Amino acid sequence: MIDHTISYGRQYITDEDIQAVVEALKSDYLTQGPKINKFESVFAQFCNSKYACVVSNGTAALHLCAMALGIKPGDKIITTPNTFVASANGFRYQGAEITFCDIHPQTFLMDLDKLETILKTSPKGTYKAVVPVDFAGYPIDGERMRQLADQYGFAIVEDACHAPGATFTDSKGIINRVGNSSYADLTVFSFHPVKHIATGEGGAVTTNNRELYEKVCLYRTHGITRDSEKLTRHDGGWYYEMQELGYNYRFTEFQAALGISQLGRMDWSISRRGEIAKKYDKAFEGTVIKTPFRADNVLHAFHLYIIQVDNRKALYDFLRENNIFAQVLYAPAHLMPYYKQFGWKEGDCPVAEEYYTNCLALPMFPSLTNEEQDWVIEKVLEFVR
Repeated sequence: MIDHTISYGRQYITDEDIQAVVEALKSDYLTQGPKINKFESVFAQFCNSKYACVVSNGTAALHLCAMALGIKPGDKIITTPNTFVASANGFRYQGAEITFCDIHPQTFLMDLDKLETILKTSPKGTYKAVVPVDFAGYPIDGERMRQLADQYGFAIVEDACHAPGATFTDSKGIINRVGNSSYADLTVFSFHPVKHIATGEGGAVTTNNRELYEKVCLYRTHGITRDSEKLTRHDGGWYYEMQELGYNYRFTEFQAALGISQLGRMDWSISRRGEIAKKYDKAFEGTVIKTPFRADNVLHAFHLYIIQVDNRKALYDFLRENNIFAQVLYAPAHLMPYYKQFGWKEGDCPVAEEYYTNCLALPMFPSLTNEEQDWVIEKVLEFVR
């Protein structure tokens, strides 16, 4: 019997994390200091990418990508309905028109066959960007995405907020870590408390394109630069210029300190999440519960462990009665009242809509104890039996 609540996800903060933040708070900087640059450097190295720019949250990262790509009112982009609404909202902020592409019934990611059908029925260049989501920690097939992007003329903004540390092996046998920018133009991450790296709020953009990187960094800080090579005049050491209309999407020193500390445990975190997933898989084998799919060429990062089951609402309520706070992720974005006003309706993305009726995220975080997981498994099996 577990006498405390078990949430579907939670942050894991160690004494080392706390000490790192304390040291940052005692330093000369609280924002725009050296730890931000260090975090960007180590995060880029972790992703095997040339550049990383850390920002205030994942939604800001998406918005900055839209700005860097020059998205303007009336431009069209494609994303998935099975995501948090920020994947679409970041581009709506720039006035983009959103097309939702239905999901694959195995992976719950954007169905690339359906994406290709959408692209084929429109003139080349109709869509300025496609925003695939590495849902639950499962990476999109970046190689095929790149082929489609090159053929139909769009930028790839990979929403990897669920998937730092995930990998897929391409046709050349190369293992690609999410965020390495080998196939995507820009990749977005989140450092929200339930994510792999928790900094309270926070996000990042990785890319191998220096021009896009510089634009993201510029728009992050009001469109202001102090770069002497870019200034139109030189009044003195104090001088700066606002050269574009940007936002205050900056990160803080103590968030960066926490992020650096958390990043040091990422390999362990991914491994631990994989162990938890395998235990769930084994426990539910042979039952009516549908467990997450993963292909042999994929390393799933398991931000979420999603099952599908009939009577989802009843199971959700039963688990809460037993101190297990499972979660439903996600209600289809195209059926949110805001997006329905643009003509989206039930039946437009039938696979995502069917998925939503049966999906449930069970507790998945690296500090989940064996005893806690055993309790979750016991209660789920008690219900389905």
